Amino acid sequence: MNSSPVPWVIYADEHLLVINKPAGLRVLPDGYHPEAEHVRSVLEPYFGRLWIVHRLDKDTSGVYLLARTADAHRSLNIQFDRRLVEKTYHALVSGTPDWETITIDYPLRVNGDRSHRTVVDYEKGKVAITLCKRLEIFKECTLLSIQPLTGRTHQIRAHLAYLGYPILGDSLYRPSTPAASLSFTVERLALHAYALSIHHPQNGARLCWTAAYPDDLQSWLERLRKSTARSEPN
Repeated sequence: MNSSPVPWVIYADEHLLVINKPAGLRVLPDGYHPEAEHVRSVLEPYFGRLWIVHRLDKDTSGVYLLARTADAHRSLNIQFDRRLVEKTYHALVSGTPDWETITIDYPLRVNGDRSHRTVVDYEKGKVAITLCKRLEIFKECTLLSIQPLTGRTHQIRAHLAYLGYPILGDSLYRPSTPAASLSFTVERLALHAYALSIHHPQNGARLCWTAAYPDDLQSWLERLRKSTARSEPN
């Protein structure tokens, strides 16, 4: 299905375009550097006009959905507003939680401090719910599967940091240095949009897409697995 010169297209039809967004590519234009590449500037030469439906942080990789018609855009916006869209992220976090699954429900307030971070605020915060599941445990860090049931800005990053398991490479929510045991540097936010599920705006069919890990995340995981295997007793 991917006949586009853009190698990271996952799915395309008359109504939808789904990509595996590379880390470092902005969803929206940079206000300070409008000439910098962003999702629409890269894709529209090949696919025509595109509509932005949701957000991913610049350094987050993975499944990203765009609308190709105004009608599809309206349908998808309704689905997001009604929480009919299912999103699953994978993240490498600092620490090794003793729980297998957890529901994080701290209320969040966007732009809550001088660093413009999203913060937990029990008085003025809005409802925010994040489901987490352990996938793999390494020495001093863990791979998590995460489902945000609400869509607050930086919800996953803020919730995990507040809980004590900040995402590796997150310079905004994790000011401390990486775990001393890591023999390599995580150069960017170790967060990947792994899966996305919606109802097709034209026929209503339920569709789900997954995105392969980018090379850097795959490399970090392989190195962690090797390091963990060496440290385990025979």
